[in-house]
Amino acid sequence: MFRPASFARRFPPLAAAVLSGLVLSVPPGASAGTAPGCGIETPCTIAGGEYRIRLPQGGAPKGAIIFLHGWRGSAEAEMRNSAWARLADRLGVAFVAPQGEGGTWSYPGAPRQLRDEFAFFRALAADLKDRFGIAGEKTVLTGFSMGGSMAWNIACREGELFAGYVAVAGAFWDPVPEACPSPVPMLVHVHGTADQTVPLEGRAIGEHWRQSDVAKSLALWQRQAGLAPAFPQEAPAQGLSCQLQEASAGPGLLEVCLHAGGHSIRAEWVEQGWQLIAQRRGWTG
Repeated sequence: MFRPASFARRFPPLAAAVLSGLVLSVPPGASAGTAPGCGIETPCTIAGGEYRIRLPQGGAPKGAIIFLHGWRGSAEAEMRNSAWARLADRLGVAFVAPQGEGGTWSYPGAPRQLRDEFAFFRALAADLKDRFGIAGEKTVLTGFSMGGSMAWNIACREGELFAGYVAVAGAFWDPVPEACPSPVPMLVHVHGTADQTVPLEGRAIGEHWRQSDVAKSLALWQRQAGLAPAFPQEAPAQGLSCQLQEASAGPGLLEVCLHAGGHSIRAEWVEQGWQLIAQRRGWTG
């Protein structure tokens, strides 16, 4: 048995700046509390690459948000965005920004294959625990555009590394996997119905690659969870409208939230995904 798809979660208009187009200075004190040797300004080096981290003000982190930048993005730029710092402080979590090799991510179907991303994220999870005491059980992996696609692939291949996933404007690329070795994750996906960079129906990238139809990406998890195939058909003029499905067996959940805008990301969307995952995981504080 499962809870059927429904548009039960509808959110008010969102007023925060679109993070993909706005880079602000880090607020005063943002560099405080990081471990010696690496943090906001100096990357933490691990096998296969590096990441940056900002610890919350006022105490040890309760968990972490790992954010994967989009194409040609950088961990350094994400650390300069004060919206992320405010979000991390509000939730009392660390904000972690891994660096994609060559400014991109090498997931299955992507145009460039520059490193073993699955090994890299295993090393990241281990280093966060060893160096900062941050466990994957209270860590949410999120990403935008190609970073969102990377999040889908980590959920598929290494899903138990992290407690949940919030992908924005990026899903699998073709060919969509026939099945995933990981259990059904707690996965929240946010997408704009007017997105022309990563359209909901997918699009070809050159002659050899194609972004998948997001509904087809979701259908993989629906089959694996024994859920009915369903996908939201419209978005409100303002805010988000969300379809939530939960399997009765296991903690997995699948939520798709649509907005009427284009290729963009907002801190509130990540926070809403975090709050849903935290509620289902039983986190407090």
